[in-house]
Amino acid sequence: MDASMDLLNQIARNPYDPDYAVVAARGDARSGRRWVVGLVAALAGAMFAVGAVQTTRQAPVLAGQRGELISRISIAQSEQDQLRQRAAGLVEEISVQRTAVSGEDEEVRSQQRSIQELEPGVGAVAVRGPGLVIVVDDAPSSGNSQPDRVYDVDLQILANGLWQAGAEAVAINGHRLSALTAIRGAGEAVTVDYRSLTRPYRVEAIGDARTLQARFVESSGGSWWNELAQNQGLRYDVEVANELTLPADAGLGLRHAERTN
Repeated sequence: MDASMDLLNQIARNPYDPDYAVVAARGDARSGRRWVVGLVAALAGAMFAVGAVQTTRQAPVLAGQRGELISRISIAQSEQDQLRQRAAGLVEEISVQRTAVSGEDEEVRSQQRSIQELEPGVGAVAVRGPGLVIVVDDAPSSGNSQPDRVYDVDLQILANGLWQAGAEAVAINGHRLSALTAIRGAGEAVTVDYRSLTRPYRVEAIGDARTLQARFVESSGGSWWNELAQNQGLRYDVEVANELTLPADAGLGLRHAERTN
């Protein structure tokens, strides 16, 4: 009887099961966590929205700056071309003046003849003659895949292969190559003497037309490009030219002189 009364008194004092309180406490904690997560998501969304608005507002400014930069680069390249042409003209004028002052001095004339014999090979003067024209380019684009590109090392190997085959003068897109020429990559562009080239790349080589092509095909440059064309789909066209005219390397000039008695 006493046990029954104690049970009735306990039920009267605590009509709810203690487990209900535990579950309720858990629910409050979960609600708090959900509120924090919702606040963080709202803040992140606001930050993304602000960033998108700023990007949209800055787009015209960035486009204008990019256009101005492209314009400045174009003007600088045009000025560089004019300076190269002027330098080439001055080189020819110096050659004429040098011949005129040689006079009757046999030693001076002998030195002048030696200089004239060396100038075509080093790229100091324009040259003309038969040879090869090789046109190379990136592989055609196929769908969304990035096409294989022509890199600076590919043009370096091509030029070295032509020298190896017996070429007397080589030019890429009208830029004469010499011992001081740098063929480099700048981002996605290929440069010759730090001047960006445009695709396709036209490589001209003056040499003995009867043997130059066959020797080039057998050279390391010919093997390299034959593999690029067959396995990677790069453009690689070779044809014989009856007459080519290659300009002088405007970057060459007299850097040191010493007068002797």
